Amino acid sequence: MKMDLWSWITELPNSDEWPTDPSSELAFPLASSTDSLQLKARRKFTSNSDLLSITFYISYEEKPLWVSDTCQVNSNKPFLPLVLQLLQEIISRSPNAHDSINTTCPRSNLQKLKHEPVAWVLDSHSPETFASFFNLVFLARLFWLCACDAPSEVGSVYFNSMLAPNLEAFSSAHAPVLRAFCVASGIDVELSIMRTFGYMLTKCLMLKEVGVGLQLLTPSCNVGFSYAAETHGLWVLKGYAPLMAMTRCRSKVNDARSLFESKESVLKYALAHQQVEVVVQLEYSVEFKENYILVNARVDNIRVHVAKLGFNKDEENVYMNERHFPSRVRVWVGPEAGSSYVTCLSLGRSTDDNEKETETQKVAKASFGKMKVPKMKTITRTTTRTKAKTWRWDQDSDGHVAIYDATLCDNMTGVEVSTWQPHVGNDGGANGDQVDQSFRKRYTGVNRPFTKSGNWVLGEGLEGVKWRLNKDMEGSVLKWRIGGQIWVSYFPNEVKSSYFETRCVEWCDEVDLPLIQGAY
Repeated sequence: MKMDLWSWITELPNSDEWPTDPSSELAFPLASSTDSLQLKARRKFTSNSDLLSITFYISYEEKPLWVSDTCQVNSNKPFLPLVLQLLQEIISRSPNAHDSINTTCPRSNLQKLKHEPVAWVLDSHSPETFASFFNLVFLARLFWLCACDAPSEVGSVYFNSMLAPNLEAFSSAHAPVLRAFCVASGIDVELSIMRTFGYMLTKCLMLKEVGVGLQLLTPSCNVGFSYAAETHGLWVLKGYAPLMAMTRCRSKVNDARSLFESKESVLKYALAHQQVEVVVQLEYSVEFKENYILVNARVDNIRVHVAKLGFNKDEENVYMNERHFPSRVRVWVGPEAGSSYVTCLSLGRSTDDNEKETETQKVAKASFGKMKVPKMKTITRTTTRTKAKTWRWDQDSDGHVAIYDATLCDNMTGVEVSTWQPHVGNDGGANGDQVDQSFRKRYTGVNRPFTKSGNWVLGEGLEGVKWRLNKDMEGSVLKWRIGGQIWVSYFPNEVKSSYFETRCVEWCDEVDLPLIQGAY
């Protein structure tokens, strides 16, 4: 059922209307299929009858599973302690792999969540919009309760009667408060929250694929979360997508259910527990000319991180160290659709016309005269040199939208990895079979196309693009579109397997473009 917990909490009776019986409770049913799983509120009586203190707890069959800190209802923000406690307990249980921010540096352990960002988010949003954020936070905390502390039957009720009907809260369109919270709380808190959400969504999608309920799960919810912002001269797009929520483009396995029924189930399980985390940073500037406005943009940074959604278990199992890798990154940026104020777009990079250097040497030897066997020999030597690029970088346009496209290619065969599949190479098949072998041991060696942790970073300050705008747009704040498509592929790295797949996710959002002199 659709939950509206925040409305129920904020509409609890005041001190005068609360029942006088010390054991009295108010209950909210958490699942439509049963009344045994409830969120309850109980008043804590004190010597001051005007002071109303409430404690919340989750019960199953009248047995408490979780208890909240005390909330002083007469305070300025009465239920802020409840929100803070839920968030703090989510963060402390977040899946952190060996490459997580929390283990990169011994001093980087996340401290207690500060109340200022949460208080600001609570104050700056209406109860209606904050309710969706609170429901999402409560679902995440209840997930860890079911996974770690509750009886197994509670988990079944949770996935089928609570999580599936409310899964749309994970989509970007339904989470404006989550965006504000991520910006206000900082990247460390954001990663912990997003990896919890990714882990939850992964478990949900796995149960659906093997046919264990969750029939209410709709494809529109399987896109992960993203948001965009304008800050300090940068347009920033951040996106998070569990692998199971990404669209499968190519795969050896046609039947999704066989993904978990094959002999290599450990490998498939490890690959499923991964999440793509993307940061796109475009640096922009505005120049005010005499007759027009010039908007410049260039790639400052693109980072694609493939994080494990695990808990450092089975580190010695080689299958658990296998992971997907980025194979294509496509980013676009430009004015909103239908805009007439942009007069032209100028790209800053030409299409590559790779030169091939050929060296030919001819040697001729001969002898003259009357000989039975004439001594004459011709030798020809040909040398060809070509410069191979692991990543091909292109610029393109679609109307006034600029497109940056980075594609991973195999140096030996020239095949684009994101479009490769067995026995379908560019030459009819012979080269295609070599691609997966070329990318074994891909995280070691001086010529590796990724970092040692399996990620990809572009930070070369590549050629920019320019838009010319009508002068009469000066003084306005425009909406600029920014989006991206990310492809990740898997070939075996350290294990023997014939499995492969490529998945894709797409995000799109808007950022501000202030056309105000003195703002830059």
